[in-house]
Amino acid sequence: SIAAGVPKPRVWIVPEAAPNAYATGRDPEHSHVAVTQGLLDTMDRVELEGILGHELAHVVDRDILVGTVVATLVGAAVLLAEFFMRTWWWGGFRGRRGDSGGGGATALLFAVGFVLLILAPLFGQLIRLAVSRNREYLADAQGAMLTRYPPGLISALKKLQAAPTAMHSANNATAHLWLNQPSRIEGERMGAMERLFSTHPPLSDRIRRLEEM
Repeated sequence: SIAAGVPKPRVWIVPEAAPNAYATGRDPEHSHVAVTQGLLDTMDRVELEGILGHELAHVVDRDILVGTVVATLVGAAVLLAEFFMRTWWWGGFRGRRGDSGGGGATALLFAVGFVLLILAPLFGQLIRLAVSRNREYLADAQGAMLTRYPPGLISALKKLQAAPTAMHSANNATAHLWLNQPSRIEGERMGAMERLFSTHPPLSDRIRRLEEM
């Protein structure tokens, strides 16, 4: 926290055997950092410093706020699709009750609304996940800079690769908060579709980028 120039966050321990960690809070003055018991049992001091540097980088960059804004924009796109569909519904209903003209405009609104209703949630989710993955890369780099020792975080990520268990309390709503995808056991190669819909980039890619620093 001194190296980052921010107040020390409140620190928590999660009673989970799987090694993982997360940070939350809208700004550095209201931040929290948590590590699992499995992480404390698995990592040495240097590796733990690397992980805490990563989590503190999320706090410094206000990544929770960024994620909230992105989620709000995705929700706005879905609401816009709903607006088009409702406009078509009520416009078409009034048209059937005797309104003359406007059939072409109603059909256009229906077509636009139908396309948005299908594509907006999908593309919005893909954008949100892409932002989450890129913020992980950035937090890795900034965390390594905070500790001035990238090998510490590299060693920690390699231990996460070898972890044999996934988290019991993992769910999709909070997956983006964690250091690593909580519902996944590393070891198997991540396929193209899984990579596209994952909140985190593969650990092998994160390690490679850190080794290139």
